[in-house]
Amino acid sequence: MPDPAHLPRLDAFLLPKGVYLDGNSLGPLSYGAQAAIERRMRQWQYHGVAGWDDWFGLAERLSGALGKLVGAYPDEVIATGSITVNLHALLATFHGIGDAFGVPAGADGGNTGARPAGTRGGLLATELDFPTDLHALQSWAELRGVPLRLVPSRDGHTLHDDDLDAALGGDVAFALLPTVLYRSGQLLDVRRWSAVARERGVVLAWDAAHSIGALPHHLHDDGADLAVWCSYKYLNAGPGAPGGLFVHRRHHDAIPGLRGWWGHDKATQFAMAPSFTKAAGAGAFQLGTPPILALAGLEGALAVFEDVGIQAVRERSLALTDHLMAQADAELPEMTVVTPRAPERRGGHVALAHPEALRLSLALRRRGVIPDFRPPDLLRLAPVALYNTEADVDRAVATLRELLDTGAHLDEAPGGPVH
Repeated sequence: MPDPAHLPRLDAFLLPKGVYLDGNSLGPLSYGAQAAIERRMRQWQYHGVAGWDDWFGLAERLSGALGKLVGAYPDEVIATGSITVNLHALLATFHGIGDAFGVPAGADGGNTGARPAGTRGGLLATELDFPTDLHALQSWAELRGVPLRLVPSRDGHTLHDDDLDAALGGDVAFALLPTVLYRSGQLLDVRRWSAVARERGVVLAWDAAHSIGALPHHLHDDGADLAVWCSYKYLNAGPGAPGGLFVHRRHHDAIPGLRGWWGHDKATQFAMAPSFTKAAGAGAFQLGTPPILALAGLEGALAVFEDVGIQAVRERSLALTDHLMAQADAELPEMTVVTPRAPERRGGHVALAHPEALRLSLALRRRGVIPDFRPPDLLRLAPVALYNTEADVDRAVATLRELLDTGAHLDEAPGGPVH
């Protein structure tokens, strides 16, 4: 079994200068990703269109490594699209399956048309979801004429189990939950809530953007219906790199509600038939031709996970976030740790609340420490197991202490987007 003592793998990354603690927004470039992109570029250069002889099944060839990261069979996952595109594709297919729209389960394309009066079709998310999730769900709520309900937060940072339990049911047909809340870093129990949803006839999808690459998943064994994720955060595949989706094998008979030629059965795709014959498994949910150079970034980035193993990453990550929270408690009493303390309740980053979090984030960047800010008052720090150390954490905390003591951060003049 891989040993977390073999981390960090500083030799695997081309890190920005300073202390990089924003890998939960954009992971750094790895040598593996760089090499894979360059190799695909050379294929394009020397072979032109003949490069498709190798590129044609690239996304499917990545499914084995992705499956290990999310705990799924290779045919249950595919590297494609973005979270937003993939979520729309899954909503088009799985919102309203079964009797929610008066259509028998398993009917071809049986999730279209106006909603019959009195039928069950509500959508559910949380008020702490990442905005793109809410935008996508709102568009389908308006299109279908159904309500979108939001699970409230009692403290503005986390979700309470009782509120989740109360919300999963009633008129809800399709729910979307984050595996890890992007603001606070709270980790939800995928097995528990997947079971609750299934018992109550709710199709439950998971947004794993802030957990894939940071901790192990067991989507198949946990009984998850669906999941989406991006690959430019903890997976380090590059800005805007293709994301991915998971569809449990029990749903593989479903006909995609949105169809494109790349989701066609690969054996007959180039027969160019006007009718759609879906590919096996999650591959059927691909739409257009994949961006090969971007997909190559993911191809190369996955190599380090194959080498290290996600369990070792998780053990090292927990040690680093433990260290960060202990240092914050001891040295930064003005800042509040809003991330849950229990290991089973937190992801890979720590969120610190302070009224001047924005100015603190700008001042940290000027001093070579790269954090992340989320309005109105959260400073997110992600000590990533693959390339961060305790010394990085200590430097970040010491710099914050200096800023708070001197008030130098108050000289910052916020303006423009803060990534």
